[in-house]
Amino acid sequence: MGTYRTLDRYDGEYYIDKETGERRKIKLGFGVCSKNGVAVLDDSNSLTLSKQGNLLPDLYDGSDEYVFAYGNDYRSAVKALYMITGKTPLIPRFALGNWWSRYHVYTDKEYLRLLNSFEEQEVPLTVATIDMDWHYSNKQEMEDLYHVTELGRFNKEYIGALNTTWTGYTWNKRLFPDYKAFLKKIKDKNLKITLNLHPADGIRYWETQYEDMCKALGQDPSEAKYVPFDIANTEFVNAYFDILHKPYEEDGVGFWWIDWQQGTNSKMQGLDPLWALNHYHYLDNAKNNSQPLILSRYSGIGAHRYPVGFSGDTFITWETLQYLPEFTATATNVGYTWWSHDIGGHMGGFKDDEMYLRHIQFGVFSPINRLHCSCAEIQTKEPWAFGNGAGALVKDWMRLRHRLIPYLYSSAYRTNSEGLGLIEPLYYEWDLPLAYKYKNEYLFGGQLLVIPVTSKAKADGFAHVKAWIPEGKWTDIFTGAKYNVSAGGKELTLYREMESIPVLIKEGGILPLSLDKGNSVNNPKNMEINVYSGNGSYELYEDGAVENKSGVHFTKFVSDFVALENQVKQTLTISTYGDSSVVPKTRKFAIRFKDIFDGAVSLFVNGKRLESEEILTNCTAIDVAIEPNNEYKIEVVYTPQTRTEELIEYAKKILICGRESTAKKADLWLQLIKIQGEEDYLKVIEETDLIKTSLKLRLKEIL
Repeated sequence: MGTYRTLDRYDGEYYIDKETGERRKIKLGFGVCSKNGVAVLDDSNSLTLSKQGNLLPDLYDGSDEYVFAYGNDYRSAVKALYMITGKTPLIPRFALGNWWSRYHVYTDKEYLRLLNSFEEQEVPLTVATIDMDWHYSNKQEMEDLYHVTELGRFNKEYIGALNTTWTGYTWNKRLFPDYKAFLKKIKDKNLKITLNLHPADGIRYWETQYEDMCKALGQDPSEAKYVPFDIANTEFVNAYFDILHKPYEEDGVGFWWIDWQQGTNSKMQGLDPLWALNHYHYLDNAKNNSQPLILSRYSGIGAHRYPVGFSGDTFITWETLQYLPEFTATATNVGYTWWSHDIGGHMGGFKDDEMYLRHIQFGVFSPINRLHCSCAEIQTKEPWAFGNGAGALVKDWMRLRHRLIPYLYSSAYRTNSEGLGLIEPLYYEWDLPLAYKYKNEYLFGGQLLVIPVTSKAKADGFAHVKAWIPEGKWTDIFTGAKYNVSAGGKELTLYREMESIPVLIKEGGILPLSLDKGNSVNNPKNMEINVYSGNGSYELYEDGAVENKSGVHFTKFVSDFVALENQVKQTLTISTYGDSSVVPKTRKFAIRFKDIFDGAVSLFVNGKRLESEEILTNCTAIDVAIEPNNEYKIEVVYTPQTRTEELIEYAKKILICGRESTAKKADLWLQLIKIQGEEDYLKVIEETDLIKTSLKLRLKEIL
């Protein structure tokens, strides 16, 4: 299957009817991937896009069907879709950081106070979302402000709609006395600004733009009749952007959040106004931005051309969190790779510190990390509103998300250039029954296997996460646990406390992270390059878009593993090519061989060995000053651990952290340090009655 227009009022995969409480299961649209090898898309009802850019009614009778016959080569099926419809654009770097969004009637001081709190606690944000109350949204307030007393000034068809004031284009001066100064202060904090739109009710006579809109559309402003929203009218569309939106963009609004209410019909038969809004808003944003962006709901096949998606108002429940990973991964089957969810849940449900943290952890490893919730004074997603350590952990996870931007942006480039989604279902890589069964697991940027925690911890304090790990050697980037899995993969249960979720990197993987301070989204001057033993390669993509430069730059990493007589040698080669003017002239790369504890390090620059300072940390490490157009080679020679040594080291970590009697743990430790091999290790654990079952299960997890 593919994806769905919106998850508004969904609790997990079930829609909750507001009136009856009835639960209806979601029916996803079709995608271009099918287990039987052939998928069909029927596009017969779509309209015609003219060379001038305007839409025309459907000019032809008959059917318009596309047949995707790619067997189990699902990536090729998605790429074929892109060949028909156009590629997914490269989204801007700032969109890959942390978004703050809350449906709340902020004042200017309250909003700036909030942003300052994030700054003071060193939690980086890159996007500031201001929901609908940036404009007047209260009927009584507008009547008082403009001395409106006679409803008769509105034509009769509109009187009934007067109480709905979602639509608006005039800044609320009671909340924002000087909105231009307010926007400038946010921009000065290096944040991009988006405002929420509900265009359904047109333009009412109290709006500051009312007279200009009337003149543009031939209405008499003295009649005080509203200007109806008409996306099928070319004159309205041009005035809509030129008069209502462009001036605010000049004041500092970076892009728009189209929060659609109008349904699926317009004055042109077959034209979905949501599709038209997404199409025109994206093209209009491109006038001022080399990398345009909108936030809006999914409008059907081809909607990937207008990133990013807003999945709607979901319930704050474990059921919702359990469904979102599958929903996000499945959308790749229709080329829709940039879903943005209300991270933390939107409405209803219940406040649960653990659920909030698990939601954020998924958000960090999802396409867009946008924290959001509904309009309620007693509801927020601010980390400091969550106790029991959850809020403190969330701050760390949000910092990690910002550090991941180089990795995320390189993945976004591959989506644009190669048609590879940031998130892919497991069956894209492994055509095995279990790859279809574990729908909540997914590949993230090609190298990482993410297994979100989507259920509450058990009484033993651990989340029990059922997982399937594919064939190969994998390392958990948070715990360091190693999983050597034979052909066919392996089902097992992983045990995680609040601090982490299972995120595994494949053998030879290379994970780049920014080390720059603050919330900058520039190409970082300082980076941490995490290297995992084995053979592999990774290419970091960077460009000058943030600084309005056109050049692109690549840093290539090649990891090579060679067995020597009694030792092994792990080599990392770093080379660069492209336009070096878009990256810092000299950069510091903190190279960390994450799964090599102690090795002898040698540094070579253009084939010449240089002296290097030994870095003493929890793994073999070296800091290297990187300049463009040079080749750097780092060699690490070390004695690999035996399987027995690996098991003993792993057991030590588990027992140190395990909540159990110190004396009992010590007694078990004395037995474990005497083991000889995996069979012996398992026997000791199975026969001991010194520790709880949960601790036993953790000790056996990597077998």
